[in-house]
Amino acid sequence: MSTAAKNVTKADEDAPVSTDSSKLAQVIKVIGRTGSRGGVTQVRTKILEDASERSIIRNVKGPIKENDILALMETEREARRLR
Repeated sequence: MSTAAKNVTKADEDAPVSTDSSKLAQVIKVIGRTGSRGGVTQVRTKILEDASERSIIRNVKGPIKENDILALMETEREARRLR
């Protein structure tokens, strides 16, 4: 490994991690299980940092229940409804 490559790697490690892009959302209602083996849960969430009380449907992997708080990296896209 060259010296320049080592310097770039060291600079990347020192860079601060930005947490500004995530938004908090509260689970309002658990809609149902989805995915080929039921490993994903579809939930309706309310965006907490939005003044308009907007709610969206998202897919969540792992254990989840009502009133849990999620950190969403992206809030523009909405999951498709269960069939």
